[in-house]
Amino acid sequence: MIHALIAPIVGLIGSVIDKAIPDKAQAAELKANITLEAMKADSAELKSATDIIIAEAQGGWLQRNWRPITALFFTGLVGAHWLGFTPENLSQETVNRLLDIVLAMISGYTVMRSGEKMMKTWKEK
Repeated sequence: MIHALIAPIVGLIGSVIDKAIPDKAQAAELKANITLEAMKADSAELKSATDIIIAEAQGGWLQRNWRPITALFFTGLVGAHWLGFTPENLSQETVNRLLDIVLAMISGYTVMRSGEKMMKTWKEK
């Protein structure tokens, strides 16, 4: 997601503007405009992701629940490995990939829920 990149990119652009434009007021105005446009782009991305989740939530049972089912399945695979219910010839690379999938799902869910809550708060203002 672009969300994690916005602050570093705006900071980098801001330092370039400070060096390139000697007039402090003009530089501050330009940095403010760039920051505003970056925030608008980030907001649009979060809104589109939220719209996708809302559309899935309004669909059928399988459409609403495929993500949690998938997350439970892969989490179950990791748990089964830790409890010794997997083949002995399962490579560590495969186990690491399963852990990466579970981590990505948990991280994605956390980010999307945070974005959803931020959009809800933003719409209320």
